[in-house]
Amino acid sequence: MTRRDVLALAPALLLFGCSSTPEPRVEKKPAEPVTGLHALYAMYGKARLWAPDIKILRLSSINIDKVKSQPGKAPAWQVIFASESLGQKRAYTYSVVDASTTLREGIFPDSPGAWSNDRRAFLIAAVRADTDKAWETALKHGSDYAKKYPDMPISYVLELGRQVSAPMWRVIWGESVTNSALSILVDADSGGYLETLH
Repeated sequence: MTRRDVLALAPALLLFGCSSTPEPRVEKKPAEPVTGLHALYAMYGKARLWAPDIKILRLSSINIDKVKSQPGKAPAWQVIFASESLGQKRAYTYSVVDASTTLREGIFPDSPGAWSNDRRAFLIAAVRADTDKAWETALKHGSDYAKKYPDMPISYVLELGRQVSAPMWRVIWGESVTNSALSILVDADSGGYLETLH
């Protein structure tokens, strides 16, 4: 093929290139909140790369303005894992959206810190009831309060119980334990009611 032939074909090739149909734009689905166990298992998988013997010290929900929480679900979570072999603990965050410079979409670890095995850590296998189940149980025992304060944010904390050495969900009416007038403790294994705290 001569140079003249190539030049003669150039406009046709350009036309062919322009006439191809554009790729359809994929609409990104709006972010939705997730249950505690969904976030925990996602962070657990990443954290095992840091230390294979990790246990859970505490998991807590984070309410953010960009994504509305739903019963038993939150848009962001933070867990603190502990490794006995390393003598360290490490926080990981999980978020469904970019909420700030420190809380971004995805899973992000903080720097590890010292941990002196305070016997407060537990295995992930001890948690079988998810936050949606914990919410159902809590609502049965806090329905009057929930009706009285329908717009109250709900928070969730998973940690070892003080009286019994088994993990439990704490369903909190409010942003934190310190500013809450009502919390309900739920067994993290069975999802059964344990105690109401005022």
